[in-house]
Amino acid sequence: MGAHRNSPKESPKVDREGRSMGAHRNSPKESPKQNSTTLRFLLDLDSKYDSGRTPRSKSINEGILSLIFYCTYTYTFTDPSESPSQQNLKRDKLLELLSTIKSLKKPLPDEILSPLFTMISTNLFRPLSLPSTSIVSVLPDDDDLVVTPTTAWPHLHIVYDILLLLVMDLEAKALSEYIDDRFILGLLTLFQSEDPRERDSLKNVYHKVYSKLHPSRSFMRKAMSDVFLHYIFETEQKHCGIGDLLEIWGTIINGFSVPIKEEHKLFLMRVLIPLHKPKGMQAYHRQLAYCIYQFVEKEPMLGVVVVRGILRHWPITNCQKEVLLIGELEELVESMAPEQCKILALPLCRQITKCVNSWNSQVAERALYVWNNERFVKMASQEIDDVFPIIVEGMEKNLKGHWSRSVRQLTENVKEMLEEMEPILYFKCLSQLHHRESATNEEEMRRKGRWEGVEMAAKMNLSIQES
Repeated sequence: MGAHRNSPKESPKVDREGRSMGAHRNSPKESPKQNSTTLRFLLDLDSKYDSGRTPRSKSINEGILSLIFYCTYTYTFTDPSESPSQQNLKRDKLLELLSTIKSLKKPLPDEILSPLFTMISTNLFRPLSLPSTSIVSVLPDDDDLVVTPTTAWPHLHIVYDILLLLVMDLEAKALSEYIDDRFILGLLTLFQSEDPRERDSLKNVYHKVYSKLHPSRSFMRKAMSDVFLHYIFETEQKHCGIGDLLEIWGTIINGFSVPIKEEHKLFLMRVLIPLHKPKGMQAYHRQLAYCIYQFVEKEPMLGVVVVRGILRHWPITNCQKEVLLIGELEELVESMAPEQCKILALPLCRQITKCVNSWNSQVAERALYVWNNERFVKMASQEIDDVFPIIVEGMEKNLKGHWSRSVRQLTENVKEMLEEMEPILYFKCLSQLHHRESATNEEEMRRKGRWEGVEMAAKMNLSIQES
C-alpha cells in the first residue's frame, strides 16, 4: 500500500493501444470509448490529408499564374536595349508553362484561363510589317520572294503550341467563352504575316477552331470571304495568306454534302471564280484550283459556270497565268459530263486556239499539248462543225508565221492528228480558209489601189498650187 502508483511492480501491463491487458477488448465498458477514439482518429487523418492537398493544388495554380504574368510581357527583338538573357528566360518560362499545362489531368479553372488567353492575345495580336513586295513581283515557284522570318518566332511558336493545346483540350462551351468573333478576326489578320511558319501554325489553329466551334462556323466562313473580297477588289498589295486560307476552304468544301447549299454556290461564283483575276494569282493557284475542282466534282453542272468565269477573267499579258489556266481548264473538262462539255466546246476551243497562236512559246506549247487529252478531243468532236474552222485557221496561222521552231513542229503534229480524225472536213475548212484569205487579199489590193489614187491626186493638187 505504501508503494508508489508508478512502481513497475504495481503498474498494469498495457497493449499498444493503451488498454489494460487484463480487460477484454470487446468489453461493454471499454467498447464505446474505443469506437469514439477510432472515429476521431480517422477524421483527424482525413482532415490532415485534405489540408495538405488543398495548398498543393493552390500552389500549382499560383505557379501557373506566375508563369502567365511573366510571359505576358513582350519583346520586339529589334530594340537594342532589350536583354537577350531576358528574352531567353521568357522562352524558358513559355516552355515551362506549356509543359505544365500538358501535364495537368484536369481542366484549367477560369481564374487561370482568363489571364492565359490574355497572355496569348498580347503575344500574337501585334502590328505586322508592311508587305516587302507588291503582288506583281510574286512568282509561283520563287518562295524566296515571299519568305520573311518573324523576329519573335522563338517566343511565338510556343504561344501557338499553347493555344493549339487549349483548343484541342477544352470543351467547346468553355472554349467559346474565350475565342469569340473578335479573337477570330485577330487570327485572320495574322495571315498577312510573311513568315510561312507562322501561317502554317495559324492554319492549324484556325482549322481546329472551325472543327470544334460549330456555332461560329458561319461567321468564320464569312470572315474569310471578306478577306478574299478585299484582296480582289480593294487592294493592290500582296497577301501572303490567301493560299493558306484556301487550304482551309479546301477541307471545308470537301465536307460539303450534296446537293450543295445555295450559300456555298454563291461563294463559288462571287469569291472563288474572281480570285482568278488578281495579278498574283499564280502564288495561290494550286489551292484555288483544288477548291474549284471540289465543287465541280460534287456537282458537275457547276463546271459550266466555272469555265465561263475563268474565260471571263482570262489574262491579256500575263503568260504565267495563261499556262496555269490552260492546265486548270484541262482538268475541269475531265471532270465534267458530256452534256456540259457540249455547251463549252466552242468557247473553250476558241480560247485554246488563241493560246496556240500566242507569241509566247510556253503558252503556245501548253495549248498544243491539250490536244493530247482524249477527253478534250472528244469534247471538240461533239461540236466539230462549229469548232473545226477555228482550229484549222489557228493551225495554219502557226505553220505560216510562228517564230518558234518547236511550236511549228508541235502544230504540224496536231494538224496530222486532226486530218486523220476528219480528213474531209479538214480539207473543206482549209479550202474555205484559202477562199477567205484570197477575198481578203483582193480587198486589201483594192484598198491599197484606192489609197494610192488618193495620194496621187494630192500630189497633183499640190503641184498645181505651186505652179
